[in-house]
Amino acid sequence: MGKLALTVALGDYDRTLALRTGMIQPDGVELNVLTLSPEEMFYRMGRFREFDASEFSLSTYTVRRGRGEPLIAIPVFPSRSFRHSSVYVRDGAGIAEPRDLRGQRMGVPKYHMTAAVWIRGILEDDHGVAPKDMQWIEGGEGASVKEVDVTLPPDVPHQYVGSDRNLGHMLVAGELDAYMGARKPPAYGKGVSRLFPDYRRVEREWYARTGIFPIMHTVVIKEELVRQHPWLPRNLYAAFVAAKQHAYQRLDNTAALCTSLPWQVAEAEETRALMGDDPFPYGIARNRANVEALVGHSLRQGLAPRRLSIEEMFAPSLLDT
Repeated sequence: MGKLALTVALGDYDRTLALRTGMIQPDGVELNVLTLSPEEMFYRMGRFREFDASEFSLSTYTVRRGRGEPLIAIPVFPSRSFRHSSVYVRDGAGIAEPRDLRGQRMGVPKYHMTAAVWIRGILEDDHGVAPKDMQWIEGGEGASVKEVDVTLPPDVPHQYVGSDRNLGHMLVAGELDAYMGARKPPAYGKGVSRLFPDYRRVEREWYARTGIFPIMHTVVIKEELVRQHPWLPRNLYAAFVAAKQHAYQRLDNTAALCTSLPWQVAEAEETRALMGDDPFPYGIARNRANVEALVGHSLRQGLAPRRLSIEEMFAPSLLDT
């Protein structure tokens, strides 16, 4: 019997490199990896199910899975990021600390995007600033390509701007007071600053307190494929784990740096001292609190239609990981 041909869309990461090059292949699978931007692969998978499996926004997945749509995740999390660094303010807007955001105009490309869900959760939990305390301006360039439609709570002031607008330009021009998003606005340093200037210290302290390195993306599979091939989730999972381990080994190579970071070795050693030997853990056991925190934020912010359990979100054959 031949191998199962499978097309998967992934981002461009060191921890998936061995899958893209074919150095590592899942048992029983002939893997065709497409390297795409997050916006493109989320849209094509979310709207049209174009791939057999795909990296996918964890926030969007909680919405779609909560609605009963036929996608199932494996506990692989190829993208994580601390997000205190992703809140920007206009110089002169009078915003020196999080509580100053109350009543301000906050731009966001997509209200439901995972980065924004985490940031709003942090602002509310740690600083007492709830989504309803700000005026939300959503949209701008590229944001019209949305992988899911959501309806916001009625108490959240909200308006859309068209794809002909640029939120970064609006921020500099005084049409916005603040901005949050996964991508740094081009105007940063030109009239735009971070809400948390010393974000590295803040994020390290937050991690030490919470133990959470925020998950941005998971990997989803068409549910019918899992029914047809019950072995598939575990074999895919094992391949992702092996590819990640290969990336860690490359970072340990002190003979020649595999990145363009001059102090790569020092950074890797410092990260290991804080987060252990596996800063990007996969599996259920080490990520349950992380996923449940995101699900809680999504529900509280009016995005997820109901509270999903871990057992509902991930392939049953991997609940022991």
